[in-house]
Amino acid sequence: MAELYKANRQCCDVDLRYLATKKPFMFFDVANTTTASVEGNSVYAMGKGARKVAFQDPVSGTMTIEAQCRTFKFFALFSDGTIGTSATIFVKKDIQATEAGKITLVPGTGNTVVAGSVFVYPVDDYGVEGSEIAGSFAENVFTATEASAIAVGTKYAVAYLLVKEGVKKVSINNKKLPPDLFIQMSTLDKDEDGVYTPFKMTAYKASVQRNFELTFSSEGDPMSITMTFDLLEDKDGNFLDLIEDTEE
Repeated sequence: MAELYKANRQCCDVDLRYLATKKPFMFFDVANTTTASVEGNSVYAMGKGARKVAFQDPVSGTMTIEAQCRTFKFFALFSDGTIGTSATIFVKKDIQATEAGKITLVPGTGNTVVAGSVFVYPVDDYGVEGSEIAGSFAENVFTATEASAIAVGTKYAVAYLLVKEGVKKVSINNKKLPPDLFIQMSTLDKDEDGVYTPFKMTAYKASVQRNFELTFSSEGDPMSITMTFDLLEDKDGNFLDLIEDTEE
């Protein structure tokens, strides 16, 4: 019996696992576009100006995930795969003075105001050169050099840096390098009879490119982010498998 023709119009679900252990890292099923691109160039021996013998270069390739919906863990792939729980946050607050000459900060349980980062201004002069109220900061209390500069019942604009706990943070730097990954992309092909057959692509060794762009706009489509993986050959010579799972 002749094999039926199949076609595809369905984005892949992506299963990402650590290459070294095969432990799952993330299952991603909200991509808008997924691609697998393979390149295998050839060079030729020429005879009288015509190509006579072909020599194939080793294959290379990429996989991409383009998405508008994502979890925060998506960004961890651009780093070493870990998510931190502490981060430095810029804070600007209007705080009402309850004591002459003093402003009390409430950083929250476990959080710490960074020493030397506290600046106080009249509310309408935030950041204006020459409007800063001179003073010192200790034990979450800002004390003005001149007590008359801060009046009870009046609000003041206070800027400081806060080391905040309980957040999620991905650090991207040259010390935190992405792990190599083992990736399988899964989709469904549809044949001429309307029957769906699972189609999978297995990349045995993939290394993420740390090129990305975050664009925030109040108009147009929601932000889209694309992640690109370079496909490499693993220690056993495996590169990319294409799989049709007729039993499934």
